[in-house]
Amino acid sequence: MNLQNAQKTVDEWIKTHGVRYFNELTNMAQLTEEVGEVARIIARRYGEQSEKESDKDKDLGEELADVVFVVLCLANQTGVDLQAVFDKKLELKTKRDHNRHHANKKLQ
Repeated sequence: MNLQNAQKTVDEWIKTHGVRYFNELTNMAQLTEEVGEVARIIARRYGEQSEKESDKDKDLGEELADVVFVVLCLANQTGVDLQAVFDKKLELKTKRDHNRHHANKKLQ
């Protein structure tokens, strides 16, 4: 699924299962919360913090999907075509970063 289809799918889901989009500030708060949940899993599972028993059953993929869902909501309600801006950003990063990363001794 490309980003345009994902945005349409989320919009259809909101119209079918939700009453309306939460406002942008509420969605921003939700995004922050979801990113925090991803950070907690990463820090405890892959970082130096010990994983609490209550965190062991948490699914990183589900939490990442929550982040993507809220980002798609924010894009829809603010009129951002994520596919277009993602393609543009990837082109920019490709031009800007290809040689830089290959020349970075820390990455070799």
